[in-house]
Amino acid sequence: MRLSEILKGVRLLNELSSEVDIEHITYNSGDVREGSLFVALKGQRFDGHDFIKECVSKGAKAVVLERPDLLENLSSSYSSRGIEFILVEDSRKALAVISNNFYGRPSEKISVIGVTGTNGKTTTTFLIKSILETAGIKTGLIGTIHYEVDDRILPAPHTTPEAPEFQGLLREMYEAGCQAVVTEVSSHALAQKRVDGTLFERAVFTNLSRDHLDFHRDMEHYFQSKARLFKELLKKGASAIINSDDEYGKLLIPSLKERRTYGIISGDIRALNINNSIKGLRFQISWEGGLLQIESSLTGLINVYNILAAVATGLSMGIDPYAIREGIKRIKSVKGRFQRIDEGQDFLVIVDYAHTPDALKRVLLTAREIITSSHGSGSENKSSGLQQGRIITVFGCGGDRDRGKRPLMGEIATKLSDFVVITNDNPRSEDPDIIISDILKGVLGDNYVVIPDRREAIIQAIEMAEKGDIVMIAGKGHEEYQEVKGMRFPFSDEETARSAIKERLNIHASN
Repeated sequence: MRLSEILKGVRLLNELSSEVDIEHITYNSGDVREGSLFVALKGQRFDGHDFIKECVSKGAKAVVLERPDLLENLSSSYSSRGIEFILVEDSRKALAVISNNFYGRPSEKISVIGVTGTNGKTTTTFLIKSILETAGIKTGLIGTIHYEVDDRILPAPHTTPEAPEFQGLLREMYEAGCQAVVTEVSSHALAQKRVDGTLFERAVFTNLSRDHLDFHRDMEHYFQSKARLFKELLKKGASAIINSDDEYGKLLIPSLKERRTYGIISGDIRALNINNSIKGLRFQISWEGGLLQIESSLTGLINVYNILAAVATGLSMGIDPYAIREGIKRIKSVKGRFQRIDEGQDFLVIVDYAHTPDALKRVLLTAREIITSSHGSGSENKSSGLQQGRIITVFGCGGDRDRGKRPLMGEIATKLSDFVVITNDNPRSEDPDIIISDILKGVLGDNYVVIPDRREAIIQAIEMAEKGDIVMIAGKGHEEYQEVKGMRFPFSDEETARSAIKERLNIHASN
């Protein structure tokens, strides 16, 4: 593709001296090859400007940079090579526009639905995809667990990939025959302009609570990053779907003309007569056009909100309510999201991605609802095998992330659980003992034990469980690794829990 075509819409601070053909675009110096356009980004750990000469030596034909102090020297040094050095004000913004152009502006050819918020993004995207496909709309998926293109499942290095990968996925999905794409849109992606240039047909706001403050500094900056999806990236006339029960959702609503709101307390689309149990959810959804009976294997109030968001999206797209209802019913579970681990034991084991104070609070309150509702139907619920029991929680906090949430999570866990096993999550480059010490600053009472080894912590929690208890393993959810001192080691909460349950059942069976 001609360089001038790739740069359409990019505000240039210097003039192109010649026209060149570009075969590849990248921001990663390691990916540069002959015919590449390299965009130098300033990152948190590295500055791409430091790798420009290396990229030219590998065959880059053009370089986009945002440092005027480098331009004159680079231009003169490589004047005989015909390398184009392009000065811009914001390399990240330029990368987004360049990526969109290079891949043929795919969001103009396919409906893109973005879902953002602190909690619930993953489940909501799976629900929306199921609704659309039930209605006969072939749909791609981009999110935390994986990416789905046609029948192919691709690994997800990031919830929302960088601009070239994001636009490349949209293009690939379009070429595979997808009519729509539903994508999680992270606050990092919005702050770093990874999805700029994309025309979003719908945008969904789930909720906002404390997370990522190591990156965003404060809640206001975090909120404004999320708000960009609705205020800057929605296609003209497109609908915003907003949780009006959430305090930040309420702040967002007045600035949006085309919107639908949902909630349990308020909203255009509301949930009524909620019945929540370990078997799942049964409730009605009311809106101006009618009443819809919902049955779902998912459980907990958080999933009522996730279902509401998906239903509101479907209704806004004119999808038949029957297809919406069936699409919700088809989702039996989402990996690592209040996922029940069942090997025939007489207590519940749940794996959940809850790694924020609000998410941990929600899953523990849901666990308490399950125990209470089960007990309320008799001393023992024969269908679920539950009787009044305890909540045993296993959790830790990630390293190199917001330290302020650690004591909050320690407080929530010890307040809402009967017993807590405090352990490691992904310590990354931090000392695990310091992370655990931060958690302990918030604990209430003495209903906890510290077992740093996560595998041993899960095993011990399952060993101490009795009939009717719930073992809640929080923090890592779907992840298949544990990151320690910059290295990732294979580790799965789900597989560890299954192995521990089987071992316990075998031991008990042999005694």
